[in-house]
Amino acid sequence: MKILMIAPEPFFEPRGTPFSEYFRIKALSALGHTIDLVTYPFGVDKHLPGLKIFRSWGPPWIKAVKTGPSFAKLVLDLFLFLKAVSRLFKEKYDLIHTHEEGNIMGVFCQKMTKIPHLYDMHSSLVQQMDNFQFTRSKAVIRFFRIIETLSLRNAASVIVICRSLYDHAAGITAAAKLTLIENFMDDRPAVCDREKLLRLKNAINPDGKKIVIYTGTLEPYQGIPLLLDTLDFLDEGFRLVLIGGKHDQVEELRRRLQAKGQEHRVLLLGQKRSKEIPCYLKAADVLVSPRTLGTNIPLKIYSYLASGVPVVATDLPTHTQTITPDMAILAAPAAEPFAAGIRLAAGPQGLKVAGQAREYCLKHHTPERYQELVAAAVAKAVPAARAPKS
Repeated sequence: MKILMIAPEPFFEPRGTPFSEYFRIKALSALGHTIDLVTYPFGVDKHLPGLKIFRSWGPPWIKAVKTGPSFAKLVLDLFLFLKAVSRLFKEKYDLIHTHEEGNIMGVFCQKMTKIPHLYDMHSSLVQQMDNFQFTRSKAVIRFFRIIETLSLRNAASVIVICRSLYDHAAGITAAAKLTLIENFMDDRPAVCDREKLLRLKNAINPDGKKIVIYTGTLEPYQGIPLLLDTLDFLDEGFRLVLIGGKHDQVEELRRRLQAKGQEHRVLLLGQKRSKEIPCYLKAADVLVSPRTLGTNIPLKIYSYLASGVPVVATDLPTHTQTITPDMAILAAPAAEPFAAGIRLAAGPQGLKVAGQAREYCLKHHTPERYQELVAAAVAKAVPAARAPKS
């Protein structure tokens, strides 16, 4: 089939939804489909079989967008919608596949063309308003709730990325339309060169501390304040290493640490190339996910669990809908119990659950399973769609 995909994100950037879009495209390509991707005017091109990228226009003063809702995205989405409509006039498509707030564009495009719409629901638009502290306006929140409801009911098929989203969507539209596809795919090298790993360990840990690593954005909902507060309950034998965040966020964090006299206990590395992250994970004694807000599963969790390194996560639905105590150390979302979880993970119990988590990932998080799920979601939208015979 020929698919028009609408992605209101910078594609590609190494963050949550663009990663998910990348792996959706890879799976669709492997199934024999071709994809015309309409996306924002910035991002790094990815070269995949059957993929063509069409970038919308954007005002020259908008050169980037932050994670989550923003006024810049509202402007860019207008031009993205116009670009998508222009593609519909130029090409004949079998399926419209939208991501995030592209869902409302999918509703209009489906009504205009009668082409089936597959809505890839990475999060609840209503919940985003709270997670990113975008607005408290009841009118705006009500507007996004209406959009979300229309999109779910209009779509012929809906992909959701976690159980909480599945339950939320099933309360609005028919459960038969839903396909749960967790974002467990990762095509980065799983093995890190031994010499490179030793150099990396020496660079971040020259004095032989227990290294606790966090990777991801530095947005408030990720629980970074909670993580930093654990230093009050961890001895000097532990060092935190934070990977990710924009330059201004990293510098603000550095100033806060200096004010508290804790800069020597935290290493702020900023953003790293995606392909470097697996080596950093292997260099850790403990990996942490201190997220405190929202119900979506952090994308990092899947690479954490597959790494074979002990994981500590907050004992909240954002983690517990996927993680059990057999796979990670689950700790209450407060500094003292989370610090206790880190100490536990740094010992024999941590190694035990890390091994069990890795075995689970090797068995259940396979490319073949992922491709099967994507094919099932497509077939719900276009029943005639079939995977090519091998």
